Formats: sequence, structure tokens, C-alpha cells
Amino acid sequence: MSNQAEIVAMYPVKPLKGQKALVTGANSGIGEAVARHLAAAGAAVAVNYIVNPEAAQAVVDDIVANGGEAMITKANVSSEADVVAMFQEVIAQFGTLDIVVNNAGLQRDAPLTEMTIDQWNLVIGVNLTGQFLCAREAVKEYLRRGPNLDVSVALGKIIHVSSVHEVIPWATHVNYAASKGGVNMLMKSIAQEVGKHKIRVNSISPGAIRTPINTAAWETPEALAKLLDLIPYDRIGEGDDIGKAAVWLASDASDYVTGTALYVDGGMTLYEGFATNG
Repeated sequence: MSNQAEIVAMYPVKPLKGQKALVTGANSGIGEAVARHLAAAGAAVAVNYIVNPEAAQAVVDDIVANGGEAMITKANVSSEADVVAMFQEVIAQFGTLDIVVNNAGLQRDAPLTEMTIDQWNLVIGVNLTGQFLCAREAVKEYLRRGPNLDVSVALGKIIHVSSVHEVIPWATHVNYAASKGGVNMLMKSIAQEVGKHKIRVNSISPGAIRTPINTAAWETPEALAKLLDLIPYDRIGEGDDIGKAAVWLASDASDYVTGTALYVDGGMTLYEGFATNG
């Protein structure tokens, strides 16, 4: 991922100027990249975390040092009480929210016969229930606030971060794949319900992105070569790829886009193994 000064330089025109954003799970990885890009594009950003507050504060400090506005907010997104309190805290400081990015997620992998109910419940709780809770609170705030055409033609935007594994089965990761399949229908169903209010709801479904959570998949030449066998575009994704997609989905440039899953995956969902007839 580019450093904050480089990211700021990508947005000489600030398409999100005056907007307020919340990004869950934003102290590392994809969430951090999204928070940095939204801030560089002009939004004030709340950086959510549940562990490692030092990392969250470092993201905020870097954003502020490069001319942006940001705050940290702690919440376990699988807890209804935590989510409600987080929205209250952020709205009290920012005044409202215009953009909510549901990114927080985790994996607890095991073969099916060895997967515990705690592993299942934890992944579903964070990856799916957490996105429901945050989307619900976002819609409540958008409806409470009403339109502000000076910042956006939409009443509000919700971006769900899903995965290519919402459509690609993943053996020994059934909890994760099930949670992401659920996110896809959660996003579409919410978009269908709230579109009449001019609330736009979309998702970003990343493929292989170079983040700390999947270091083992790319840190050696052998592992990287194996990974690239799955990607027609022949490179691993970077946090910047997701950050730039999030800025577009949050901006008025995508105003007629809702209920859509944007696959940012270098073509992974094209199943490259079939390029030579399987």
C-alpha cells in the first residue's frame, strides 16, 4: 500500500469533501487502506478497532499529519451494544455519517469435521452479524439526518466488504465462505429495501490482496507462484486497489450503482484453471 502522502496525491480533487465516514476493522489490512483513501479523498474518517489501539491511532495520526481528519473508535462489531455505542460516539464527534464501510472480518479455519461451534459462531458473528448491525445503525442515521445535497446526492452510502468466496467455494473454510455468501444477500436485500430513500448499498469482493492476514500466501516465491496460478491478471492485489474502489463507490460518480458486488480480484472469479479446458 502507498504511504499517506502518496495516497493524498491521488486525489487532487476531493470527491468526498465534507463527508463523514466510519470504517470497521480499519487498524490494518484492507480496512486501513480504505480509511486512508477515504480520508485522502476528503472525508473525515472514524477508524474502528477491537484490538491493537496503537495501530489504529497510528493510522489516525498519519491521516491528520497529511491534512485529513480522523478519530479512533473501539467496538466489537458482533456486539449490538458496542455497535450502538460506536455510532453514538462517532456521530457525537462528526455530527453525522455519510459513508459506512463494513470491513471488520476474521477467519477461524478448520476441516468441517473438526470445526467447533465456537469457530462457526465467531466468524458468523463478526463477518455477517456485525455487518447487519452496522448497516442497520447507518440507515437509522441517514433517515434521521435527511438529505444534504451540499455533500452528496445520495442520502447515505453503505459499502460491505465481502470476498470472492461469496461465490467460490472454499473447503476447510466453510464458516468464512458461508459468512461471505450471506454478506452478498444481506447487501442486495438492504439495497432493495432502502433504495427508495436514495441510500446506496454495494459491496467490494476482494480476491487475493497483500495484507498481514494472508502473508503465508505470498511471502515466498513458491507461495506467490502458486497463488498467481489462480489470478488471470498475474499479480496480487494491493490495499490501494480496494481503497480506490471504495472511494468510487462512496462518491457521486457511482450514483446509479446500488445492489452491486464489485469484484476486485484480478479475474480470480474467472477460474483460470479452465483457461486450458480445465
